Amino acid sequence: MVKYKPGAFDSIYKRYSVRIYSFVLGIIKSKDDAEDIVQEVFIKLWDKRDNLKDHLSFKSFLFTIAYNTTIDMIRKRVKERDFVVMVKSKQLPLAIDSDNLELEYQELKEKLDKTINKLPERQKQVYTLSRNEELTYLEIANKMGISVNTVENHMVKALKFIRTNIKSTGYLSALFYALFINY
Repeated sequence: MVKYKPGAFDSIYKRYSVRIYSFVLGIIKSKDDAEDIVQEVFIKLWDKRDNLKDHLSFKSFLFTIAYNTTIDMIRKRVKERDFVVMVKSKQLPLAIDSDNLELEYQELKEKLDKTINKLPERQKQVYTLSRNEELTYLEIANKMGISVNTVENHMVKALKFIRTNIKSTGYLSALFYALFINY
């Protein structure tokens, strides 16, 4: 069992909470959501405190939790929005704007799927295990028989590739508009 110094968690919170808040706010542009995500990140950190020795870069580990939590919130909003659109479609005829928004969403989803499929096989496997099956880097490393550091490297490369390819199309801004401005 790992022994913890009194106040260590508070020190970590004081050191990283503002940076994580800024990082998350840069992605989702919502102060309230960013605050919620920061809280969730530190709850997850506390829950995973026994596994911290397995992570070579604490900062990388913490920001990975922040990124994954942010993406999870975006996915949840997309699912909620899809549900709302479906319910509204049963009540009223679809408006032109809803059709366009749905079309843009489908185009973004197709672009993301195609981009993920372009990843090298190991990067795609690590990305899928992390995002779809929600495994930790340690669990992925054990499942694939590679080091945690190799998992981190694959994720960094995969995310960079995805970001670059999605940003180049302009769809990303449309997704954020649909999720946070027009919702």
